[in-house]
Amino acid sequence: MGHRLQFTALLTYHYACDVRVIRLQRQRGLGNSATQLQKKLQEQHSEKWLSRTIQYLNDCQYFREAANTGILTPPQFEDPPKFTQLPTYKWFLTAYVQDILPRIEEIKASVTSTFGSILKMDSKKKVVKKLAGKSSGTAAWATNVANEIGQVLVCVLTASEGVGLGPMAEGLVKRYTDTGVSPPKLLYDDRDCCEGGAMKVKDLFRQWVDLPIRLDIWHFMRRFAVGCTTEAHPLYGVFLGRLSQCIFEWSKEDLELLKQAKGSELKQNGVLDPSDETIIHSITKKELAAHCRRKTRGVEATTSLIHDLLETFSGEQGCDTLGVPLLDPDWIWDIWDSQEKHIKYIQDPEGIQLYVKTGSVKKGGVELPVYRCARGSTSLESFHLHLNRFIPGKFSK
Repeated sequence: MGHRLQFTALLTYHYACDVRVIRLQRQRGLGNSATQLQKKLQEQHSEKWLSRTIQYLNDCQYFREAANTGILTPPQFEDPPKFTQLPTYKWFLTAYVQDILPRIEEIKASVTSTFGSILKMDSKKKVVKKLAGKSSGTAAWATNVANEIGQVLVCVLTASEGVGLGPMAEGLVKRYTDTGVSPPKLLYDDRDCCEGGAMKVKDLFRQWVDLPIRLDIWHFMRRFAVGCTTEAHPLYGVFLGRLSQCIFEWSKEDLELLKQAKGSELKQNGVLDPSDETIIHSITKKELAAHCRRKTRGVEATTSLIHDLLETFSGEQGCDTLGVPLLDPDWIWDIWDSQEKHIKYIQDPEGIQLYVKTGSVKKGGVELPVYRCARGSTSLESFHLHLNRFIPGKFSK
């Protein structure tokens, strides 16, 4: 290995690639693709060829002028070498793969050494729809499992949602067992959290006997959003906001500390003796999410609040100025009958810390903690969104 590292080029069948070029491909993303790299190198090579050609012709001119004065015999000049086109972007990808192959085992070990104490599992269709070539139509769902900080542990493609995930779960359990890592404390899923599901997640991870399964609250709320007549209704956002308040409550301690910091900040900006209403209006959603923790209200309180919310928006208060209702009167109560049993599966389990302090900031002279929340599968939703944005229109599996 030490002898191999002394070589600065990687050899392929026809060409050789500088290792520095290969390193540029290791962090690819939007605007940093192999095609973009090939275009940039093409421009740099052409500029270098042009400058050397001009320098060569300039030197030839000196010799010709010297021959005209009789200092030396007229020399015979050769034409400058023609510009050689660079290989296509596919060759750069091939060279990159050749660089990976000698250390594929180390890469596999690094990928499979990712663990977590709180896991999130989610399935999507959008990424699989971009399969092209022989792979097109071979899969319908992409299922990913990530940890509490957004690192993806495993990704599999299946023909239908839920079916065929047994080997994935067994491999994940085996990874934890073989390395002696403690099993995860909690698993969030987007569906089939309870005993009545067709594919019970509890059965997939049956070797982890004490693993609690929780339903992602965002997916739970989206099921009620289906009962709305239209997302363009002016009360649609208000309804979802009230629904979130029925499920969560803010930490009073964190909220008071944030209000104290915002009050001091307003006084520094020239607002004398700001009222509580002024302070609350100055707090943004981003500040609430960063500096305040939330917890679920409990099964009984959540059930009562959601029922009262549906009754309120099913009446006159759920209509806009033209009398158009927000909720479908029949459909929304069918949804409530089917989703009421899931309320106990969205509650925070006792004894599991869902918030981690990642730092602190000062506002108005008050030091505020910055929290990162591990609840739900929001990080996986963001991963799917970015994956679907960065992957080309069609790709081969």
